[in-house]
Parts: sequence; structure tokens; C-alpha cells
Amino acid sequence: MEVVMDVEALNAFLARDFPQIDGQFRVERADADGITARLLVNEGHLRPGGTVSGPSMFALADVSVYCAVLSRIGPVALTVTTNASIDFLRKPAAGKDLLAVCRLLKLGRSLAVADALIYSEGSDDPVARCSMTYSIPPERRVFSALK
Repeated sequence: MEVVMDVEALNAFLARDFPQIDGQFRVERADADGITARLLVNEGHLRPGGTVSGPSMFALADVSVYCAVLSRIGPVALTVTTNASIDFLRKPAAGKDLLAVCRLLKLGRSLAVADALIYSEGSDDPVARCSMTYSIPPERRVFSALK
């Protein structure tokens, strides 16, 4: 399936529709293979001991899967998470941004399933693995008909 929202469109959508996360996440790649999203790690993402918190890693996975789905179906804001599972594999590197490499496994009319591997920038070993399912509202059919 073709990409209907590129990196620029996804980042503009996030900035416009989700101002509460502005400056925290950035989509860096969106193509037929999936997307890569970045968590711009700052003090607010750290837990005691200086490591990136689990909720921050989960948020990165959620944003990356959300953007992967939207990259294929367009700006359907009410697409929502219906199931999620995350495995924390190792401690993220201190002082490094995190990258989520996400791929869609299934994109149907009403559900999308994807996985995301999260890495500390510069590392080849993932720090977390996440699997998510999203519900796609009927509004998607309206957007698709307008293309």
C-alpha cells in the first residue's frame, strides 16, 4: 500500500493536532517499509537513576505506530490504540535519543496491527519491543473516497 502522508505531513499533523507533545517526537522516515520516529529525550523523560522511563518508551512506540497507520490511511485523528504489549529488553543508553522502527503487519478496513523496535540512538541492540493494534474509525472510508 502506498504512503499517503510523508514525513513532513506526519510531523505537521502531530504539531497541529497534538500540541501537548510538540517538541518531544519527530517522524524521520515514512516509506513502504514503515516509519522511524524519534523521542527527543530530555529531563522530563528520565526516571531516578538517569534512564528513560517506561512510560516515555511506551509513548514513543504509540506515536510511531499511530504515524505508521496514518502514513497509509491519511489524517484520521480518531484512529485509536485498542491493544498494546511492550517488552523492556535492556536499559537505554544515558543521554541518547530513542528511535522506534515501526512496521505495519496488517492494515485492514477497521484494524491495524504493527510492531515497533526501540533503540538508543547509535545502538544496534533494541531496548524495547512493542506490539500494538489500532482501531480505524469508519471516517477512514470517507477520506479514502475523497482521494
